Amino acid sequence: MHILQPKHTKLKEKEAEEILSNLNISKAQIPKILSNDPSLPEDCGVGDVIKIERREPKGSASDKDHPKEGDKINLYYRVVV
Repeated sequence: MHILQPKHTKLKEKEAEEILSNLNISKAQIPKILSNDPSLPEDCGVGDVIKIERREPKGSASDKDHPKEGDKINLYYRVVV
């Protein structure tokens, strides 16, 4: 994984169900990600829910490429198709 690539994590089925329940949505309502996407973990299959962690840097634009402690982490979810 490249340092600039957001972290992709496969959720366990129970975790995925919890997230979907908390957000009051179904898997069909989550944005999709292709199963051949190179950023996916190796053990992902169709129907798995992926958590993507993207850092939102504080400070100037020059700091954008270097994640630091205290950066805000935004979570996104995708379902593998």
